[in-house]
Amino acid sequence: MIGGEHEGGQGVGYGTPEKLTPVFHSNQCRIQESDMKRNYCPAVIYTLSTMANMKKYAKWAGLFLLWWVLLPLIVSVLQLLISFKGLLGPLSSLLIRRKKPLVVRTPEERFKGLEKLGYTFKPNYVDLKIGGEKTLPRVHYVDEGPRDAAETILCLHGEPSWSFLYRSMVPGLVKAGYRVVVPDFIGFGKSDKYTDMEMYSHELHTMTLRLLLDHLGITNVTLVCQDWGGLTGLSVVKDMPKVFSRLVIMNTGLPCGNDVSLRNFARIIPFLLWRNFASLCGTMMPIYYIFKFALKNASNDVLKAYAAPFPSKTYKSGGAMWPLLVPLTSHTPVAVDMKATRDFLEAKWKGPALVMFSDRDPITRGQDRSFCRLLPYATTKTVVGAGHFLQEDKGPELTTHIISFIEGKL
Repeated sequence: MIGGEHEGGQGVGYGTPEKLTPVFHSNQCRIQESDMKRNYCPAVIYTLSTMANMKKYAKWAGLFLLWWVLLPLIVSVLQLLISFKGLLGPLSSLLIRRKKPLVVRTPEERFKGLEKLGYTFKPNYVDLKIGGEKTLPRVHYVDEGPRDAAETILCLHGEPSWSFLYRSMVPGLVKAGYRVVVPDFIGFGKSDKYTDMEMYSHELHTMTLRLLLDHLGITNVTLVCQDWGGLTGLSVVKDMPKVFSRLVIMNTGLPCGNDVSLRNFARIIPFLLWRNFASLCGTMMPIYYIFKFALKNASNDVLKAYAAPFPSKTYKSGGAMWPLLVPLTSHTPVAVDMKATRDFLEAKWKGPALVMFSDRDPITRGQDRSFCRLLPYATTKTVVGAGHFLQEDKGPELTTHIISFIEGKL
């Protein structure tokens, strides 16, 4: 800048080097007064400043093109492909008829060797009755720690993960004296799986969780939830508030269908990309590569473990359906339940809450502020360097924070 005023109020002119402003900015570098004595002329300084500004403007222009041109274009192309798929789907079903069972069970050999990765827990299974002699598909859950523990920690996974996600957290929580329960939702992990996407609903998952809590007979529960584990778990907190004593809310949200607008478009683009991708892939969803993209430092064995419950597309209907259940309008059953859950948290929940989001999750970025508005007294914690699956990235750190939170030391 030449001939103007800098922050300290001193003029910048064409005088001797000693009278020039001592600091000039150029691409975050500083030209000090000593540099002036090397015969830098104002023209050179002006050129450097101009170049720095050009780089800054180019950066902002690139971001603008990415968020407002390229990514929306990709979303639109995916939507067109989804529409085309919707036209071909019924036709292909008529031409190619395949017989498949209503429910499938992942072969046990798919889970061999997980002990080496820290998944050392004894499996527990239950057929939850839903009336008469009818039951839900078999549900698997991890249940570690003393059965007579004063407090139980319920950890809920999301899409498209399973209880394996919490393997590095369970031992530390048990060592601290807590009972830890980690279920696999129907369609995921070691639980049985419907083969038809239409069998999956928000009500199925919330009902499964309510019935499981009744079956276990546990109270004084600290809920630890992430992704769809939050949408499902917090809805159940609304339905069974006397069972729960604390909330640990991580990388999740309570979408009511009101977020899809031009004002919020840039913020929700990552989710729209994911949703359209999931809709286009359907049961061909590449679970292994989804985790390979989301987990930057995961070994090949860990990636295989996340994909283990899904040996073929027949097993992937639950994972294919969950993203499509996120409401885009406020009139769907899920949106209505999310609104009721928000109202419950804001007006009726009086227990402690910890809002603990990571700083590198593009999917739920900003949702922590929504929870802080609903729960203004909540303790907040930012997990630095973790992505969407923060349990995988920072499991031991999360364990420490949760224990400190329960003990009132956070």
